[in-house]
Amino acid sequence: MGFTTTLRQAGHGVSLTSSMLFAEAISAVGVDNPAGVYWAARATLVHRPEDVATFNGIFVAYWGGLPSGLVWRPPQDEVTITMETDDPDALPAAQPTGTDDDTITVTYSSVEVLRSKDFAAYTDDELEESRRIMERMRFDGPSRRSRRRRPSRNHLGRLDIHRTVRRAIASGGEPLRLARTTKGDKPRRIVLLLDVSGSMENYARALIRFLHATVAGRARVEAFALGTRLTRLTRELSSRDPDRALTAAGEAVADWSGGTRLGEGIKSFNDEWGCRGMARGATVVIMSDGWDRGDPAEMDEQMQRLHRVAHRVIWVNPLKASPGYQPLARGMAAALPHIDDFLEGHSLESLETLAGLILDSDGPGTKLAPR
Repeated sequence: MGFTTTLRQAGHGVSLTSSMLFAEAISAVGVDNPAGVYWAARATLVHRPEDVATFNGIFVAYWGGLPSGLVWRPPQDEVTITMETDDPDALPAAQPTGTDDDTITVTYSSVEVLRSKDFAAYTDDELEESRRIMERMRFDGPSRRSRRRRPSRNHLGRLDIHRTVRRAIASGGEPLRLARTTKGDKPRRIVLLLDVSGSMENYARALIRFLHATVAGRARVEAFALGTRLTRLTRELSSRDPDRALTAAGEAVADWSGGTRLGEGIKSFNDEWGCRGMARGATVVIMSDGWDRGDPAEMDEQMQRLHRVAHRVIWVNPLKASPGYQPLARGMAAALPHIDDFLEGHSLESLETLAGLILDSDGPGTKLAPR
């Protein structure tokens, strides 16, 4: 806090977010690591190349040198930090002491805390709050080329004979204005497959709310539950009332928190829905930890089938956020070669990344071959 205050006094702008990032970086590298302190400060507090020289001068004056000879010198002034929250019911435990000049007020938001918190650690109230945050996510795109054509004012468009003739009737049969059409677009279908087995129980209760927000907030979205069987949930989750939708989905899924046969479930989807047209040219999102009691060869075969017809296959695995995670589960290892993007799905922040990836139809991993 003393160093960031020194930077501000010297005219080097430091935001509250940068200060908090610097504090987290110092906690990670340790103050006994001179080079780590320098690069942690430079990476979090310097945002323009032209500020590096000024920053180095302030750093030398405060810390006693550059990375080759840093000396720790704690701040001499005592600073009192108070916390403010956006929750009106949350009051500080104690009132700050000291003068106003010695007090720094830090404001935090419960929404920001929820964004990075693991779904498995959510309380019931936090689950409800997360649903309201998910409802603000938007899935306006991507779009795909439609066979239907739309009117166009571009003179290079295809001539629309029917509209041209209708217009000519008003001018005595003379085609004074030529009507033209151009190729139209329509929203690309999104298919969501959620693993509701016992190993996914802590995450499925939050992800089912994500499914509801997506289905209720956008056209051309299909939702399914994967367990020991495949269950279509699009109709149940299409209700705008979240309580009614989640209750209906819970009643429709008979194998919630049971076993899982991912290979068989994906085969059922391919046979009944996917390869018959639902997945063709669609963005398919599978939310699962990859634990499968079935035959890995079947998983490999069915993921190949799905990958051939879908525009993009995204696998969301909440366990991917665990330190040292490796996709060693049989189902996950068999599916990995046939997916375009492999993401985390353990927090709201990771779901925001997923939403951005779905909107970016030509982003990394997208197959650009015509469908």
